[in-house]
Amino acid sequence: MSLRLPSLTHLRCFESAARHQSFTATAEELGMTQGAVSKKIKELETDVGFDLFQRVGRGVVLTAAGRSFAENLTRDLEGLKATVQDAVAAGAGKSTLSIATLPTFANLWLIPRLPAFFELHPEIEVSLSTRLVPFEFDTEPFDLAFHYGTENWPGTTMRHLFGEQMVAVCSPAFRDHHGLDNLANLDNVPLLHISTRSDSWPDWIERAGGVARPRKDGRYFDQHSMVISAAKASLGAAIVPLVVVAQELEAGHLVRLGETTLTTEKSYYLVRPAGYKSEPARAFETWVTQQAQKTRPRP
Repeated sequence: MSLRLPSLTHLRCFESAARHQSFTATAEELGMTQGAVSKKIKELETDVGFDLFQRVGRGVVLTAAGRSFAENLTRDLEGLKATVQDAVAAGAGKSTLSIATLPTFANLWLIPRLPAFFELHPEIEVSLSTRLVPFEFDTEPFDLAFHYGTENWPGTTMRHLFGEQMVAVCSPAFRDHHGLDNLANLDNVPLLHISTRSDSWPDWIERAGGVARPRKDGRYFDQHSMVISAAKASLGAAIVPLVVVAQELEAGHLVRLGETTLTTEKSYYLVRPAGYKSEPARAFETWVTQQAQKTRPRP
């Protein structure tokens, strides 16, 4: 007997509910009522023959079986989406590249440069999705990935793009208001931090010759894109990668504080499965490498 598959609507509903662990959030995401979400989850539980969630008070928690199902289903739905995208592109006489990328890097470095790639290769479509850590290309539907860190991705070929140089920045209005032409005044201004890099300001200040007190107080964020937005909004001064704020500095939305550069041990890489390189992937890798050479920070 062949297995009757649940409807795609039921599966999408469960995937969202598993991700949020909230029927209310799923209803908002999918444009449904909470009652409709609950009904579809119950129908899916009937189809698969086991409970997907435990009802705890007014909330829900995945069962062990539900958690395993959700992990596999997320990959399967990503693969299905990639298959449909490939088919749509093929119908238009194009090829599709599925690329995993880092959100700040994509928003501030990659996407502003993509129009130039499409001018060179109108026959290639690009699909971007966020991934923050290495994954198995065998189980994820990606042709390429951007990686920040070290050469620690087994089973892949990693092309080094550029290293990371961190600089201190703020908005022009913030600099003028706090008199930051004199870096000693950093003692008295709000500082912005990445939550995973609380030593950035103390390290930068030490590298700058102790121009102010080493400090870890201030406002914390978990992504550089938020820190950059906060700096542009004059919420404080920030330490950020030069490569992702180069355009903001050129446009005058941000200004550098001093000339000190903090070099880290990590770099940006373009990654592909070892031994694999389709013609679209080859074209993209060549183009990205050229772009990296143009924007690579000078020593």
